[in-house]
Amino acid sequence: MTIDSMIHLEKTAYAGWENCYRFTNGLVELIITADVGPRILRFGFVGGENQFAQFAEQSGQTGGDDWRIYGGHRLWHAPEKPGRTYYPDNAPVTVEAQDGLVRITQPIEPTTGLQKEMDVRLWLDEAQVRVTHRLINHNLWTVEVAPWALSVMAPGGTAVAPLPPRLQHGDTFLPSAALVIWPYTDLSDPRYQFGREYIFLHQDPARATPQKIGLAGVPGWAAYQRGHHLFISSFVPQPDATYPDMGSRLEFFTNDRMLEVETLGPLTKLPPQGQVEHIEKWSLFRDVPPLQDDTAVGEQILPRLLAVKPRAGA
Repeated sequence: MTIDSMIHLEKTAYAGWENCYRFTNGLVELIITADVGPRILRFGFVGGENQFAQFAEQSGQTGGDDWRIYGGHRLWHAPEKPGRTYYPDNAPVTVEAQDGLVRITQPIEPTTGLQKEMDVRLWLDEAQVRVTHRLINHNLWTVEVAPWALSVMAPGGTAVAPLPPRLQHGDTFLPSAALVIWPYTDLSDPRYQFGREYIFLHQDPARATPQKIGLAGVPGWAAYQRGHHLFISSFVPQPDATYPDMGSRLEFFTNDRMLEVETLGPLTKLPPQGQVEHIEKWSLFRDVPPLQDDTAVGEQILPRLLAVKPRAGA
């Protein structure tokens, strides 16, 4: 099926799930499953590696009452509460082409009254994707939630988070950002690397201890480099809005199997039938030298951020 000129959507089997869809512009491809979710299981260059993590022991599984990570990209609602956040999204979803995009729609969650949707658009000739995450309140009462987009990245890479512009003492006397830590966060862990302009978190398959940090007041992007491929997720923070997790707009989580790049929208009071959206733009680049320090990030990421092209209607 042709979505938009050279952009195609075709049904396929993938990793044990029979009802999946390959969405491609010939340069990059996404695999979206209709068997569970909403989940985007794969994002990568055509013929290249999946930038997202996959967990073989969960491949092809459906049904059941236990939440499974599956890998790939997913949508949650924050703040994190076990009985609500970990609703087992193991049932089929609807995947359909609509006006140049692919829409993934989950059935209404019976335990929360919320419904998740993702709209996925591809650029015609660039390795760029726009994902609109949507939460819809089907309850008869108002619910306060924040959309929460999580990309489960393949192991062995490094995540990069920007800090606000650096100034000299005396230029201002007010703080510009906040580092949010969890009870299990250990800032002495060698996976963290703190620069003057950027914070790095290295995924290490030899270290199983979970680590997580959040950042408030940061510019609207995060990156993950694995090998010579660079994944950038950009979003638009709302400076005057209230965010969950002590104001976190961006969070990283890692263990020995993966690293999650997580972006959040503001807390929103959704009336009955109300909805809220959170948009990420993904860009993927080849042949990027290792991002070892602040200088390398400035040389390799910032020019690529400026090169991200707007898409008509996106």
